[in-house]
Amino acid sequence: MSRQQRLGQHFLSDPRLLSKIVDALDPTPEDVVVEIGAGKGSLTEQLLARGLRVIAIEKDRRLAGELGTQKAERGTQRLTIVHGDALQLDWHALVDTGSAVPRSDFRVPRFKIVGNIPYAITSPLIDKALTPPLPERIVFLVQREVAERLAARPGSRDYGALSVGVQATCRVEQLFRVKPGAFHPAPRVASALVRLTPRQDPLVSAEQLGAFRAFVTACFTRRRKQLRNVVMAATGRPAAAVLAGLERLGLDPAARPETLRPEAFARLLRWRG
Repeated sequence: MSRQQRLGQHFLSDPRLLSKIVDALDPTPEDVVVEIGAGKGSLTEQLLARGLRVIAIEKDRRLAGELGTQKAERGTQRLTIVHGDALQLDWHALVDTGSAVPRSDFRVPRFKIVGNIPYAITSPLIDKALTPPLPERIVFLVQREVAERLAARPGSRDYGALSVGVQATCRVEQLFRVKPGAFHPAPRVASALVRLTPRQDPLVSAEQLGAFRAFVTACFTRRRKQLRNVVMAATGRPAAAVLAGLERLGLDPAARPETLRPEAFARLLRWRG
């Protein structure tokens, strides 16, 4: 099995598509961008062409070395190349200490995240990107089915724990789809570009986020059951207490979890205590 196959690498080189990905960041010259999986540097080039400061993370040692050679030839100080596993690295520390990053009044400077994400590690990378302090914007090219789940609305087939967990802290936009033939090697599935913009009014605090996601996941393991039974199982509270709580919250005890908006799950979490 080739290195590309083992790392889930599918390279995108179409300048038009790459430019649209950069556009999705709403870039300004002062931006610091963490690029996840820089690969052969096609997106990196587009980011640098916009005058952005880039911290490019690449797990493949050979590709990271080639990016280093390109940086030396270019002579730019706006690019920092980091060889390592994006899931293991501390992105905030890279932003805070990277030589390409100016000092900031914030503990961690304001930054954005972009990447063509390997399908096998999409969920953990999204979780990591949404670990506070949050970036200004996250733009990921992901498997189309994942994009649809992220942006799904209550009552739809794709709406689930991932939808609620992300929408509680971010505004989610599915921007456009990318056919398999745009990549080399071509993946077996279509892709889509999603943009996550952290909410100014997140439904749960950073301290509550882990408990919130666990609670929502527990509810959606019983997505076809009535809400009163779901909440009883998820909280361990007796039927009378759950029914009284749902009445105070204005929630229908016979509703299904898949019909509830993220705000309702946040209210349930606070009621649970």
